[in-house]
Amino acid sequence: MTSRDSSMIVDFDDNRLLSALFGNHDAHLAQIERQLDVSLSSRGNQILIGGEDAMARQQARNVLDALYMQLQQGRRVGPKEVDDAIRLGNSAEESEGVVIQTRKRTIRPRTKNQIYYARQLLEKELVFGVGPAGTGKTYLAVAAAVSMLIQNRVDRIVLSRPAVEAGERLGFLPGDMRDKVDPYLRPLYDALYDMLPAEQVAKRLETGEIEVAPLAFMRGRTLANAYVILDEAQNTTPVQMKMLLTRLGENSRMAITGDLSQVDLPSNVKSGLRDAMDVLKNIDEIGFTRFSDEDVVRHPLVTRIVKAYSAGQQELFDRDRPRKQ
Repeated sequence: MTSRDSSMIVDFDDNRLLSALFGNHDAHLAQIERQLDVSLSSRGNQILIGGEDAMARQQARNVLDALYMQLQQGRRVGPKEVDDAIRLGNSAEESEGVVIQTRKRTIRPRTKNQIYYARQLLEKELVFGVGPAGTGKTYLAVAAAVSMLIQNRVDRIVLSRPAVEAGERLGFLPGDMRDKVDPYLRPLYDALYDMLPAEQVAKRLETGEIEVAPLAFMRGRTLANAYVILDEAQNTTPVQMKMLLTRLGENSRMAITGDLSQVDLPSNVKSGLRDAMDVLKNIDEIGFTRFSDEDVVRHPLVTRIVKAYSAGQQELFDRDRPRKQ
């Protein structure tokens, strides 16, 4: 690399990888330019990085290096991978060591908080993942559970959620309890089908290797040799949360996921998720990851929607806050 005032030159050894690195009609370079406010010019096997901000130029260099490394490893590079490399910034190299392997795909963290969360899921027995929709907190928890199941590190996966909804009540829905709960566990099922062949999901549901259970049905059980995922945990009461946490048995793991901005409990009832995070915050063996709108990895518009709602909620809070006379 050579510096020239407000620019730097990056050399790449393998010319065969450069068309994939640049993208069709240099689309990948244009994506990096747009998101980092730099200029990129290709000259043979070199890229000239220009721009007024030295940190932005260095980040562009890191992104190009990370994408080039992916191509050297035989992995594809498209707009999503470019976006991921930009999100990870200086943590791109660190993310290479965090991989969750399932039957159908290899899952890699896509943001700095996802790297931290994935490490906790792989290393700790109890992990809390809290933040807005689209941050991967549930998807990565399911990935970790599936990975441990197919490695025979646990005997089963238990999927659960509290029976609290903003609108329709479970009791009014047709069918047995599983029929009532299944629609609300759709994100968990979608993740399962993304990681296991459909016939394996169906078979494991039949044999009980994958179990779906409303939170209320956990009382009195001891969950040994299992990976337990509680989704929508913001809608538990403190009593329910304590009940579930004390079900943790020998050789078991538990992931608790939720969004504290989406609590559907009565206004006078404290969220069990918030209560647990307050009570357990000083226990080193428990992992906590707090996601933000910067971690939303769905369509880019979703990030802007989450930010808009967050700003609107803060504006309402500021407007309604009592003012000193």
